[in-house]
Amino acid sequence: MESADGQRGRDGGSQRRSPLDVIMSQIRRKRTASDRKPLGRFLSWTSERTGIPEDGEAEGREERGPSSGVAEAADGGWGRLCVFLQRLGKKADSRSLGLAHCDLTATDLLELATLLQFLPQLEEVDVSWNELLGGCLGALTSHLQHVGGIRALRLCSCRLSADDVAALGEALGCVPLLEILDLSWNNGVGGGALQGLLGNLPPPLRELHLVSCQLTAADATILGGTVSALPGLSVLDVSCNPRLAQEVDGGGFRDLVSSLSHAASLTTLRLQACGVTTGGLDALGGSLRCLPSVRELDLSCNKSLAGGLDRLTLHLAHLSHLESLDLHLCSLTHTDLKALIQVLPSLTALTDLDVSSNKEAGGVVHPLVSALPLTQMRRLPLNSCGLNDESFTALALAVPYLRSVDVSWCKVVGGRLALLLDALQPSVILELRLSSCELTSDDLCHLAAVCRRGCLSSLRVLDLSYNGSVGDDGWSALLAAGGLGSLEDADLSLRPSTSAPCSARLPALLAALPRLPALTRLAVRRWTIGARDGQQLSHCLRKRSVLLEWDPPNKEAESSFKAANQESPEESRPEE
Repeated sequence: MESADGQRGRDGGSQRRSPLDVIMSQIRRKRTASDRKPLGRFLSWTSERTGIPEDGEAEGREERGPSSGVAEAADGGWGRLCVFLQRLGKKADSRSLGLAHCDLTATDLLELATLLQFLPQLEEVDVSWNELLGGCLGALTSHLQHVGGIRALRLCSCRLSADDVAALGEALGCVPLLEILDLSWNNGVGGGALQGLLGNLPPPLRELHLVSCQLTAADATILGGTVSALPGLSVLDVSCNPRLAQEVDGGGFRDLVSSLSHAASLTTLRLQACGVTTGGLDALGGSLRCLPSVRELDLSCNKSLAGGLDRLTLHLAHLSHLESLDLHLCSLTHTDLKALIQVLPSLTALTDLDVSSNKEAGGVVHPLVSALPLTQMRRLPLNSCGLNDESFTALALAVPYLRSVDVSWCKVVGGRLALLLDALQPSVILELRLSSCELTSDDLCHLAAVCRRGCLSSLRVLDLSYNGSVGDDGWSALLAAGGLGSLEDADLSLRPSTSAPCSARLPALLAALPRLPALTRLAVRRWTIGARDGQQLSHCLRKRSVLLEWDPPNKEAESSFKAANQESPEESRPEE
């Protein structure tokens, strides 16, 4: 979970409804069943500009005939359920109910609750990102006795209130098999509401996600008392709660991490952006000695632990199964990194180490790489680490084993990319990120040569954004090279403050698209594309459901672009 997500959670989790929410809620109630679509899709900037149907919308149109609702209603309760879900562009599934991003209202929730009795085999429920549900969750929880076999319940970003959390807590006894509970991005969960929920969590619970819930130190104490009562808990994610460890003596946080010593099954612990300080590392380290099963530890975005990482590294050696350690954006000092390097030889299961966005890391890459179990390493991102010539050369020693290479925002890469590319092993790397590296045309020509040799045939993500010094010849050479048949995500955007005409490289781009069958997203921000060229590019991507991110030159071109891509029902209908 990134810190940027935390901001989104704060924005989307406030308890008060704006006047706009009230107005739009009234509009939704007035819409008829036949024309109702999730408002989120109606307002979607992406779907308007690409003409791409989202989340089963096309399937809904294909199956919906003039008399389909009547025919299905004749089937009784199941038919009513199918009609309800079709209105939302969804398909009925006896075991899974996925209604995320459906713009559900309180009326919808009440109707859905009455239909639960027709889903006795239901195991998964997801109504996340429906912000109008806040304050009325009790309408759903009061019917959970009909679906006692639920194993996963996700209610992210629903603007849940304290009353909602209390209602959920009272109903948890009806779902004794619950294994996954996700209440992330709900500010109302923090500040005391957690008390009514945690006392009722079922013993089989394996995963508890409380990301960006405005948890306080008092909540940490409550949570700590509950963790020890969940013998099967394997995943605890309380990321993006900056007040969790922010008190004078850190008592609440210490209570939480100390209780972890009783969670013998814990495999994943995420404490990203929780305000963890060096003092909190002492208590955490003591608990880790009792948790040899931990495989993932995330302490990223906690800048206050800088200068005291040695308090934790003393205990890391006990994590014999640790596979992933995330310390990015922690303001690590040279002393911190030296302490980390000393313990790395003991972490024999490590495959993923993230020390990115720590400027001092650029000066210790050689000893860092030497201490790692290279043959099993899969990720070692070093973006924004202030790499120098020596550290860039040292990184090349690890590259043959990595599945992901990220050296974005490292200017030393420009003009020297060949050193990195020549170290790649064919068909091994899945992700290559080179954003803002001051790449040259020669760098991209060398990248094109590597593509032609088939060394990047398994690559799925390629980020070359913010490299404005690359000329048309470099872009054209790469686009014409081929060898990227598995590529799913490509970002060729320029910086926000720049732009460049693409008329010289557009033919190569259009010719390359048929050789990119797996592509799902193409970003060409700040490429100056005329209305006609934009229409041509969109036409090539439209029926492949590829998300195109670009900047229309003006309103006239944008209108022309949208008009040219207006599809008829026959065109948008999936092929038989």
